[in-house]
Amino acid sequence: MLEVNDLSAGYGNTQVLHHVSLHVAPGQSVCLIGANGAGKTTLMRCIAGLLRPSAGRIAISDSDMTAAASARLGFGVALVPEGRRVFAPMSVRENLEMGAFRRLWPRRDRTVAGDMAMVFDLFPRLWERQKQPAGLLSGGEQQMLAIGRALMSRPRLLLLDEPSMGLAPRVVQEIFVTIRRLNAEGMSILLAEQNANMALRSAARGYVLAEGEIVRVAESSVLVSDPSVRAAYLGL
Repeated sequence: MLEVNDLSAGYGNTQVLHHVSLHVAPGQSVCLIGANGAGKTTLMRCIAGLLRPSAGRIAISDSDMTAAASARLGFGVALVPEGRRVFAPMSVRENLEMGAFRRLWPRRDRTVAGDMAMVFDLFPRLWERQKQPAGLLSGGEQQMLAIGRALMSRPRLLLLDEPSMGLAPRVVQEIFVTIRRLNAEGMSILLAEQNANMALRSAARGYVLAEGEIVRVAESSVLVSDPSVRAAYLGL
């Protein structure tokens, strides 16, 4: 599904990522853990096509996407960005419709209504608040909306960047239940998350990113029992 090989990237003269490689198989959930500033968001932005890497290759379904930023959505890739980034003045329903804009313009696709019903089934609170401006939602509701908006594009690979950031523990639990449900239904997921405990419980395999480099990769069950990972990221 996703292959990242020897990727380097940064901003201006500042290099953030150094020769990063990872892969996500179809239907697999993979997590990327690391401290704040390790380069997780930079990597997610490269994969989503928002930042062009300085070296390396990104392939999606065996097609080279390294320089094809606008083609990511057509290949079934959707990003739930760090900080949620909802359209605050627009209603919940309008935000969801923005996720399906390729099927709403210039002619409305009738399948959009079915996809919106699916999102409301996942997040009943969005149905209750569908006419409310997104900027008036709580942080947890905005995270649900950001995930729902991404799902409206019918992704095969869902990129989630720090979905637990700033949320109450109860809401974090609810968000991760949804992530596990989506994966169980066959969606490929790459999850970048500082909450290593929740991330490793939700993924089959994990990559540890430190100072822009992959320093450890293993099955999640192995990482959970690794003393260095437990001490550095799990607080154990």
